Amino acid sequence: MLDPFPFEAPKALQRAVEPLAYRLGLTTLPIHIHEVLLAALLYHVTCTVVSPWLSTRFFPKIYPQFNRRTRINWDVHVVSLLQSTLINAVALWVHWVDDERAEMNWRGRVWGYTGGCGLVQALACGYFVWDLWISLRYVREFGLGLLAHAVSALAVFSFGFRPFVNYYATTFILYELSSPFLNVHWFCDKLNLTGSKLQLYNGFLLIGSFFGARLCWGTYSSIRCFYDVYRALTQPGGPADTATSHMMRFAGDEQTVPMWLAYTYLASNLTLNSLNFYWFGKMIETVRKRFDPPLGTKRPAKKAKKEEEKVLVEGIELDTDEEVEQRTNGSTTAVETDPVVARGLYDDGRRTIEVSQTEIRSRQRG
Repeated sequence: MLDPFPFEAPKALQRAVEPLAYRLGLTTLPIHIHEVLLAALLYHVTCTVVSPWLSTRFFPKIYPQFNRRTRINWDVHVVSLLQSTLINAVALWVHWVDDERAEMNWRGRVWGYTGGCGLVQALACGYFVWDLWISLRYVREFGLGLLAHAVSALAVFSFGFRPFVNYYATTFILYELSSPFLNVHWFCDKLNLTGSKLQLYNGFLLIGSFFGARLCWGTYSSIRCFYDVYRALTQPGGPADTATSHMMRFAGDEQTVPMWLAYTYLASNLTLNSLNFYWFGKMIETVRKRFDPPLGTKRPAKKAKKEEEKVLVEGIELDTDEEVEQRTNGSTTAVETDPVVARGLYDDGRRTIEVSQTEIRSRQRG
């Protein structure tokens, strides 16, 4: 199958990226570099322009009230929803119509290449390039964990451009089948729809798709991939045996898969599959907390003991602007209250008056 993208990469762009691509062994990257860059640009524009504009327009009483971190997180979830929907549609379409991919034997699954699988690989890498940029830019907000995930995902998915197990690009990207429902679940919490029927039905779809796509399909595909790589490591002959095939045109003359490549890919895959089982349990626990028994585990909300606690729950800052400014300047400004006048009358008819006033003198800190 040829690359179904509407146009090919400009020759100048291909020549510009070829030295780096060949040095890294990413043979097919130059013919897909425009798809990687366009995908990254699409997600960047969505995050910085489209999401803030649409969110402010459709949720004017909610989105503008978010703090900086929540607003960034919202925009990232919008991109994730777009990316997972797009990549799932493309991967399923390639999976169904790519006849060359369907005819691959184990050698083809390890060293083979088709344009459809290359497109899926490029769109995924474009997202991980954008994800890496976001993780670097907002590392203080999201932490080093997400940064490490972005680096690892980009590195592992880039192996498909060697090409190495390019066949499995459309297979493992279908992990994303559960991501749209995960994003909808997150949006329900932010839109005050926690515990609603929408979140309940979406929760069933989230758990079902996660179980089917990641645990069942993912585990089966990982075992199949492991076996293919094992055969490539242990059986004589390599891509040269079938180099005349069109789908093997980018395969090199190596007779085996490099050990470092096999171990890196398989270790990453095994780690992700292990995390999927852990995440599945946490996901069920998280969804159930949103709903009342018997399906859920939601507990009645505790009433605030003090009015101050209620104010904090509502997200209102107790500090006044003046207090914040005073602390910023490192000093306490004098605060003077109005005088309180109390009048009285003794038994013998004499009148009395009492005046009280509270005053706080300014003191410079440090």
